[in-house]
Amino acid sequence: MRSFSKSPSFDILQFLLLIALIFWFFNRSVLDMGYHWQWYQIPRYLYVWDDSGFVAGPLLYGLGVTIKISVVSLIFAFVIGLITALLRLSNSIPGKVVSRLYLEVSRNTPLLIQLFFLYFVMGPILGLDRFWAAVLALSLFEGAYASEIFRSGIVSVEKGQWEACHSLGLSYKHAYRFAVLPQAVRRILPPLASQAISLIKDSALVSTIAVYDLTMEAQALISETFLTFELWFTVALMYLVITISLSFLVSYLEKRMASPYRSDLSF
Repeated sequence: MRSFSKSPSFDILQFLLLIALIFWFFNRSVLDMGYHWQWYQIPRYLYVWDDSGFVAGPLLYGLGVTIKISVVSLIFAFVIGLITALLRLSNSIPGKVVSRLYLEVSRNTPLLIQLFFLYFVMGPILGLDRFWAAVLALSLFEGAYASEIFRSGIVSVEKGQWEACHSLGLSYKHAYRFAVLPQAVRRILPPLASQAISLIKDSALVSTIAVYDLTMEAQALISETFLTFELWFTVALMYLVITISLSFLVSYLEKRMASPYRSDLSF
């Protein structure tokens, strides 16, 4: 029982119970206002079946756009974060200055302002469309936070590991690649997962520049159908499914990486 209470499944169960309680509260409030639920209309905005077979509806299409933006931005954010962390830990004065300036600007200005600046100001100059402006804004914003996570993980590696690498004649590049980064990644995997979940939720802001992601599709449907509560609850559930799936994936990776010496070797 104690092991279950400390597992991610218990946390997810608590979260689902909280969502159920919130849903019950809003249901009672809406009933008091005389609102009539129309859940039966929601499936057709998710998918339809016609002569050609399965056809994704607006919400599933928007979900696909959200996942695409999140995955591409996540890759770029982790690359930017790792490069920034390495620059901050390097002996290069210009590298430290540039990385520090980037961190301060990204972390101390709202993501919405950065998104508007990249799309309306830098977009015409760089030839960025809505999708890539959204990806660039999310990557730079989340990359700043990821860089601190990478830096803390690298700094946490014991000094003896560096000394062992130098005694073996390894260069800094190979020491990072074969000794330091593998150990750092194991330690920073949970906060990196939290940052990835934050990126997925922050991606909803791309609807402000008319990127038809999940949030934008929901807003368009609400303006047409006035199914406000049903659509927003459905969108919240879809985001919840994505983030819970990511949490399970990270939990699985943590268990796989917890033991560096595995016994399931095949010959």
